[in-house]
Amino acid sequence: MPAPTRTTPSGDVFKVVALNRKALHDYDILERIEAGLVLTGTEIKSIRAGRANLQDAYARPDGGELWLVGAHIAHYPQGGIYNHEPTRPRKLLMHRDQMARLAGSAAQKGLTIVPLRLYIKHHVAKVELGLAKGRRQYEKRQVIARRDAEREMQRYVRGRALDQ
Repeated sequence: MPAPTRTTPSGDVFKVVALNRKALHDYDILERIEAGLVLTGTEIKSIRAGRANLQDAYARPDGGELWLVGAHIAHYPQGGIYNHEPTRPRKLLMHRDQMARLAGSAAQKGLTIVPLRLYIKHHVAKVELGLAKGRRQYEKRQVIARRDAEREMQRYVRGRALDQ
């Protein structure tokens, strides 16, 4: 099944390759920001084939740079001896002031930087990062209950109540 293509309000078309649903469940996302990735040839080919996973990934500042750690990009089948290490740290490309602000926020407030989705935009791989605050277990339950209640209200408004 091909990855879904989406369009932004500004008209940009992008293809979502990997989505980190666990991060959306475990964290409150305070801010979202887009970053590029430094990749090898076999990594971008594998991403275009849809073989990436952001499940346990996070971003970490190191030496004035931001690194994506724990993201899994599968081996490219035709890569041969030139294949990449699937879980190697990958450098993120952002403006220096954006990196400094994001790293400073994460360090001061006890927040973390998590990747939310990996996508291809204008033939370039991008990752959407989120400045996130961890949720406690009871907060996760409240969010799920609130989402279910909103969904039920929308069904009722549209005339699709469960009793009908």
